[in-house]
Amino acid sequence: MNLQAPRNRRLQRLSPLLPALAGVVLVLSAGGRAAADSMATLAAKPLANPLAKPAAAAPATAQAPASAPTTVLRPQQVRPLPGTLDQVPVINDNNPELITAPGILLSTFDGAATLGGQPLGVPAAHLNRPLKGRFDLFSHHVYAGRPETVDSTLWLAVVAAPSGSRPVRLQLISGSTALSQATDPKQADAPFLPLPALVPHDGTSAFSGPGSRVAAELLQQRRSPEIPAQWQLPAGELTTLVAVPIPVRGLDPLLNGRNLQLRLVSDGPVQVATLAALGGDQPPSAATWLELLRGGLSPKEHQPTPRGTKGRMIYSRVSGVQLGSRWTGTITDPGSPVLSVRSAPVSWPIAGLELGTLGTGQVQTAELDAFYPGTAWAAHGNYGVEYHLRLPLRNDSTETSVLALALESPRKTDKPLGGLSFNATEARPVMFRGTVEVSGLDDPQGRRMGRRWFHLVQRQGQQGPELGRVRLQPGEQRELRVRLIYPADATPPQVLTLLPVPAPPAATSAVKQSEPVPSCRP
Repeated sequence: MNLQAPRNRRLQRLSPLLPALAGVVLVLSAGGRAAADSMATLAAKPLANPLAKPAAAAPATAQAPASAPTTVLRPQQVRPLPGTLDQVPVINDNNPELITAPGILLSTFDGAATLGGQPLGVPAAHLNRPLKGRFDLFSHHVYAGRPETVDSTLWLAVVAAPSGSRPVRLQLISGSTALSQATDPKQADAPFLPLPALVPHDGTSAFSGPGSRVAAELLQQRRSPEIPAQWQLPAGELTTLVAVPIPVRGLDPLLNGRNLQLRLVSDGPVQVATLAALGGDQPPSAATWLELLRGGLSPKEHQPTPRGTKGRMIYSRVSGVQLGSRWTGTITDPGSPVLSVRSAPVSWPIAGLELGTLGTGQVQTAELDAFYPGTAWAAHGNYGVEYHLRLPLRNDSTETSVLALALESPRKTDKPLGGLSFNATEARPVMFRGTVEVSGLDDPQGRRMGRRWFHLVQRQGQQGPELGRVRLQPGEQRELRVRLIYPADATPPQVLTLLPVPAPPAATSAVKQSEPVPSCRP
């Protein structure tokens, strides 16, 4: 008897849903095409489908009809994104994404030290990277449940302790968490709803997927009810900061996910860990979390391609401490304090990464200060990173200029194309689900507006849609501001784009008719 058969069949049922819950690392070609095992990797070349039937040979005398183009090239400039990442540490906890066993997910503790007078037990399970002052946490995981224990719940905990002999005060700046599917009305969730491509909203009311919701709430500096506003950490003791469930009871299939992000500041050095435990409706005890911290790692997934390797690339998933929480930049023309309207059409990559620089050569990926062997060696995708961008526009022409602002998802490439490549028809893979905040666009009367929020759902190789327009008279200046937090339910890269809007055709003057114009009515 094949004891693995039931589990294999269950995984086959789950596999189509895992990319929707994940969104963090997919198998993609350099052109952005999704492959079958999209939970696993990002690849540099398209993979053949081993299950596909061979195409029938065409008759020798038949001539194949010309096929319609599958992509379109929009000629334009693609420039590197001005600005830089800060150096705020971020605990990036995404490997494993699919948790299969309890244990340590990520720990910045000193594995050679003691806690409460007892050794931690497995030194290799800890990164020995104390944190002080400003730091963030990004955690994104999926739990697939077990048929033999349908009521099981995976519990995620963030625990901390001072790294010295003095107590530490830890303050929450903002923090949010959401499930893919709630099993209790009190739980915040964000199902993957089939929203339109563009939904204007009030900042937090439109979302599709937990990464989309959490990123939008962090833009508003919200705090989820499950997350305390502050903690006092006694020296030599383990404190549970947050313990939240990933339940699967009542779900079909047994599959759920959770995104958790925290913006924190401490008044002393601290050590932080994320832990996973199996349980029921109630969170595990403090003793359980301490026992897990003294144990080993939950199994990791997806061995990455070594840095610098040519050809196909497996990015893997991140499990480490990255340097960079916020990208700040002022987008101008090179050597100028302003951005001329004559530069449009022009785009700048968002979350540009290895093999996905769109021809600019710019890799925006945050580097890792510490990470586990066998996991990603850089924070590919900049998930959870805030982009804060200013565009000081100036109309230095002699004509009125109208520009449209858009966030787009062109086909992924690393080569200069003389523009951006898009799909000619709508593709299936969703590349971006999230909210973008914009200030400075025109209202219907042409007046400058304040902050507005737009939720986008974009598919692979999709242009636009417009976020709004701005009309500038000759000599007029206007500053646009764009903010977004790169959401967990997205696949990089995207671009921020300015497009010129053609002037409407001039109205023709009326011509006197020599004969009456006949009525168009019968």
